[in-house]
Amino acid sequence: MNSGATAGPFSLWVYLSQNPLLWLTVTLLVYAAADAVSAATKRNPLANPVLHSVWVIGLILLLTGTPYPEYFNGAQFVHFVLGPATVALAVPLYENRKVVLSAILPMAVAVLAGGITAIVSIIVLAQIAGLPQGVVLALAPKSVTAGVAMGISESLGANPSITAIAVILTGITGAVVVTPLMNLFRITDFRARGFAAGLAAHGIGTARAFQVDTVAGVFAGVGMSLNALLTSLIVPVLVTLLAR
Repeated sequence: MNSGATAGPFSLWVYLSQNPLLWLTVTLLVYAAADAVSAATKRNPLANPVLHSVWVIGLILLLTGTPYPEYFNGAQFVHFVLGPATVALAVPLYENRKVVLSAILPMAVAVLAGGITAIVSIIVLAQIAGLPQGVVLALAPKSVTAGVAMGISESLGANPSITAIAVILTGITGAVVVTPLMNLFRITDFRARGFAAGLAAHGIGTARAFQVDTVAGVFAGVGMSLNALLTSLIVPVLVTLLAR
């Protein structure tokens, strides 16, 4: 009797685990729950839905003994829509184009300063920590969106998987600390707040900026895009110089 009761749920799990839509469903449900908690806390930075979705899904995979490739095979549609979602940022950007163009010069200066600082700081810190050269190269593009960062990593001969982990950690950390940090320094201009979030924390920071204010989200999208362009151009040069 007990063995039958045990076999029932086990058989059901075996059946569901063979369905590729299972992990897509799990991902969407976990994120929906995490987002509901975030909304209930009035978007408290520590209740970031991406942060909590990551560890909850990781725990589910651990408890069910599911390898990551199997999970990704089912949830890869979420990965696919990242591209269209990024392109969709052009809509609010177009609607606020006059505000964006009025701040084009400060943004150009900020992206140069912020982008170069992000690259140089992580390379220097990684070298001081004695990390292998391959890891140093993989960490260099950590502050840009995953697709661009992994492409840069591959061009440097580094491991793009390490880069992806660094990108996600950077984005989550930035999304969590950006609001308290801006409040601490009494920066109230949503253009500056958003641009800083997008520049330092790419897509995850941009999503956080849109939760706070539309203008902040628009400038976060601009910062993310400009930093991706700048990083792809200067990382090979800075890596070569600093490696020497």
